[in-house]
Amino acid sequence: MRVTIKNVSDMQHYQGEHTIPGIRFRPARQAIGISAWGMNVADFDPHTTGYPEHDHQHDGQEEVYLVLEGSIVLQADGKEQVLKRGDMVRVAPEVTRKFVTRESSATLLALGATPGKAYEPDKRMATT
Repeated sequence: MRVTIKNVSDMQHYQGEHTIPGIRFRPARQAIGISAWGMNVADFDPHTTGYPEHDHQHDGQEEVYLVLEGSIVLQADGKEQVLKRGDMVRVAPEVTRKFVTRESSATLLALGATPGKAYEPDKRMATT
C-alpha cells in the first residue's frame, strides 16, 4: 500500500514480558509498515518513573522525541527539562536519558535510527 493511515488510538499496545507499569508502548512502526527507522508511541500515566535510563552508545542510534499530549520530564546530561505538547527533542547516542511524569500524563512519539546503517527492529519488542 502506498498510503497508510492509522489513528494512534487504534494501535494495540505492547503486552509482552518487557511491559513497564504505567507505560503503554504502541508499536507504531509495525502498525503503519515503516521499515527504515524505529517508531513507537508511549502513553505515560501520571507519576511514572519506570522508563529505563539508557543510552545508545552500543548501536549509535539517534533518537527524536515529540510530545503529543501532556507534559513529561526528560532527564539527560545531569539536567531535568520539562517538555510540553509540541516540544521536540533530539538525543545523541552517547547521552543517557530517562523520562518520568509528574502530576500529568503524557503521550510521546519516539523515533530512532542509526545514521549510515540499515535499520534492524528490536526483536524483544515484537507485538503479541
